Amino acid sequence: MPNRLIECDKYRKDIDGLRAYAVIAVVIFHFGFLPNGFLGVDVFFVISGYLITGIIYHNLLENQFSLKDFYIRRTKRIIPLVLFTCLFSIICGVLFMLPDDLENLAQSVVATNLFNNNTLQVLTTKDYWNIVNEFKPLMHTWSLAIEEQFYLFYPFLFLGIAKIRIKLILPILILLTLASTALFFSPFQDFYKFYLLPFRFFELSIGGIAAILLNKKIINHQLSIIPFFTLIAILSFKMEFINPDLLLFLTVLITTLILISANKNNTLTSFLLENKLIIFIGKLSFSIYMWHQILLAFGRYLLFPEMQLSSYTIVLIFTTIFSISSYYLIEQPFRFKLKTKKAIGILSMVFLVTTGLSFYIFTQEGILKNIPELDLKKGINQRGIDRKYNNDILKLDLEFVSKNRLKILVLGNSFARDWVNVLLESKFRSHIEISYIFNPISNLSLTKRAREADYIFISNVDKITLSQLNLEKSKVWYVGPKNFGISNGIFYNYSGPDYCTQRTKIRKKYLEENENQKKEWGDKYIDLIELVIDDRKTVPVFTPDCKFISQDCVHLTKNGAKHFASLIQMRSSFILNQKID
Repeated sequence: MPNRLIECDKYRKDIDGLRAYAVIAVVIFHFGFLPNGFLGVDVFFVISGYLITGIIYHNLLENQFSLKDFYIRRTKRIIPLVLFTCLFSIICGVLFMLPDDLENLAQSVVATNLFNNNTLQVLTTKDYWNIVNEFKPLMHTWSLAIEEQFYLFYPFLFLGIAKIRIKLILPILILLTLASTALFFSPFQDFYKFYLLPFRFFELSIGGIAAILLNKKIINHQLSIIPFFTLIAILSFKMEFINPDLLLFLTVLITTLILISANKNNTLTSFLLENKLIIFIGKLSFSIYMWHQILLAFGRYLLFPEMQLSSYTIVLIFTTIFSISSYYLIEQPFRFKLKTKKAIGILSMVFLVTTGLSFYIFTQEGILKNIPELDLKKGINQRGIDRKYNNDILKLDLEFVSKNRLKILVLGNSFARDWVNVLLESKFRSHIEISYIFNPISNLSLTKRAREADYIFISNVDKITLSQLNLEKSKVWYVGPKNFGISNGIFYNYSGPDYCTQRTKIRKKYLEENENQKKEWGDKYIDLIELVIDDRKTVPVFTPDCKFISQDCVHLTKNGAKHFASLIQMRSSFILNQKID
């Protein structure tokens, strides 16, 4: 059968089928499998660009496009589920989250409500792959923000061009696509390329270009199944031999090929993309996408210290229940049953509740009640108290002035500042003078301070930097890492009688780093993990007086620094014990 263009149905079952595979890939990726499953989001981008461009362009050709109707349809399609999932998230956050986590969630709710969670991520965490994102219920709404921002400006782009000449839409869209592609492959920092619309625009517009070129038609040919299998392979297997940016670009092109081609006589294609189950999953895809991360994050935060098959099964069951429920109780009624005025009224109320509550939580720094484990009290301004405690050490970037105290020079990042706080909370405080340098390479007084110092402690300084410092080796001691799991949430929500004696496993990378540094430094190594670890490779979450040792699981609270100071003081082998005693 020769290749030819055929009219496509107004409703295409295969697109819902494609949505199903995309959302399944994303969910499995967030479960810790399918290394490229995150590219399912890019499949959604292409589908959105293809469909939305087709709607706008063909309505413009027929002089039937209504900006008001467009935004009403988009609002009724997207906003109800977003607002209700945000409402669910913030209520759960108020009930179960520690202040910092609740404050971060409140920021995410406001940003999500205002179509800007991608911008918030650029300003805050930046790194999507950071493991702490697994505990953020709305981490995934960055992609929704990109689509919403696209919907906000895209119709105006078409209307503006159409006023001049409608035939200019395609060439201008191609030029914008080329510009976005060039941005994506440019040497901008990765988090800009990951989160911001200008770098992602080509994913949506390539689908749009295809929609304009084919003009409601698809290419019917016998090889249409090949792009589908290629996409499944990309989503399923590691492709380390392909540059990640290029792999994403290929995903976009292959998804576009799937959208514009079909084989009406191929039963395999129909079975894979148009069977009833896969179509149903495709219809649920928006609900599945919104709920799975929320339930997964709260599951990790409240119930599962380690995700296993049983815990993934529980999350999957609840995701299915919540998705089906929200599809029939929220998505469908707001799209097709509720009148526009009533729908907008309900959505406005939910928007005001979620945004107002979140803003209040932010003003209260997430502290809605006393948290004795962190020495936090409601109504007292203590925003970032632990970060401030660590950052206050930056003030010690001073030259030595004492004549009768041991001179201690500390070099390194926030881990080194933790060590300074341990020393300052110890019995050695009155016997030592501490000088701290964050960036030793660029500090002009390093040589002078290093010469005057009696002891030099470094932490988390790489080998290359260390080799450039030319420090007197007899003075230098290396302070090892520390770790207290990934999140305090599950320990905070535990209600057993042994609450204050809970322990957590150290993350593997910190154990490996500790062992490697210990071998390298030998008796010049200060092993902080050894002070608290037991035979099961676990460490305490709380100090003996039931205070969190770490607020973020890697840096010390003041109580944590006091605890380590007491442990160091008991070690006769510690160099300052030998000198001062």
